[in-house]
Amino acid sequence: MPSITFIHPDGRQQQIEAGDGESAMQAATRNDVSGILAECGGNAMCATCHVYVAEEWLARLPAMSDDEDALLDGAAAERRPSSRLSCQIKLAVDLDGLVLNLPDRQL
Repeated sequence: MPSITFIHPDGRQQQIEAGDGESAMQAATRNDVSGILAECGGNAMCATCHVYVAEEWLARLPAMSDDEDALLDGAAAERRPSSRLSCQIKLAVDLDGLVLNLPDRQL
């Protein structure tokens, strides 16, 4: 079972367990991670599950789709090279230990 560490804007760390094949957004909402709103329920339509992927994990994720790229342009918080939508990060054993930083706002 993969684990994810969410780092809140205040530096607080929250480690959660995720199911294999579950999205990081699903795991976050199931574990009450504040800062992940997921207004569209994971349908890649709202950008309210925006995260910053820790540098050492970026190359291990699949490339983002054109739809995800376009949505990130409208994210409430600053877009960075490490920006991703957590609903598009599907978890597997090889992502055990993934570190995701939460932006200061989603709306």
